[in-house]
Amino acid sequence: MSTRTKIIIGGVAVGVLLWPLIGFWFSLLVVLGVPVAAYLMLDPSQRRRLRRINRKEIGR
Repeated sequence: MSTRTKIIIGGVAVGVLLWPLIGFWFSLLVVLGVPVAAYLMLDPSQRRRLRRINRKEIGR
């Protein structure tokens, strides 16, 4: 199982666990907001490298 798949499964699990406790919209905000915040914290060079890697995997 790839690292990306593990992260996605973990995010879904966190969303499902938070849903009954804090409501649907707030749990959706957490599940979507954490990866976006992590991406925005990267340096511009790290973002370029991440985009380049993703494009290479698509073109396999």
